[in-house]
Amino acid sequence: MTTLPERPKTALLVIDVQRGVVASAHERDAVVANIATLVDKARAQEVPVVWVQHSDEGLVKGSDDWHYVPELPHRASEPVVHKNYGDSFEATDLETILAAAGVGHLVVTGAETDACIRSTIHGAFTRGYDVTLVADAHTTNDNSEWGAPTPDQVIAHTNLYWRYHSAPGRRAAVTEAEDVEFS
Repeated sequence: MTTLPERPKTALLVIDVQRGVVASAHERDAVVANIATLVDKARAQEVPVVWVQHSDEGLVKGSDDWHYVPELPHRASEPVVHKNYGDSFEATDLETILAAAGVGHLVVTGAETDACIRSTIHGAFTRGYDVTLVADAHTTNDNSEWGAPTPDQVIAHTNLYWRYHSAPGRRAAVTEAEDVEFS
């Protein structure tokens, strides 16, 4: 259904599961475990796994906090997209990587739900991709002291509205990790 019909493949996108990003994230261990299971499943089915890694003045490239969590080692053959903005496509080579692999459908996981996940799923959708958000494989931190809803509410709301998101020729979907179909 993607508006990129010459790209029939699916890729798993793992966004910003970095030590400093998820250290105190909501249900961190369960989310990381779900992502690890999806990475293993994708690799077993020869589905591309694309890693996205954020850096900025608060998350300095090369610092301990910048590195991915140890539970999610990436393979040298798997691309790593370095970004400085919320949308993983913005000023990166993500589009080039996905086009070269023939990918028109993204299965999205990672952090943070109300920042980089939200920006990336919308960015992908507007660029013509079908986007499946994995309901139990994204997380965020508690920003309620600044007026945000609690993390569980942010995650639930994102899962709810993405399930009903639509546009001509594209498909938005939400599924649990155990139900992800890469084909």
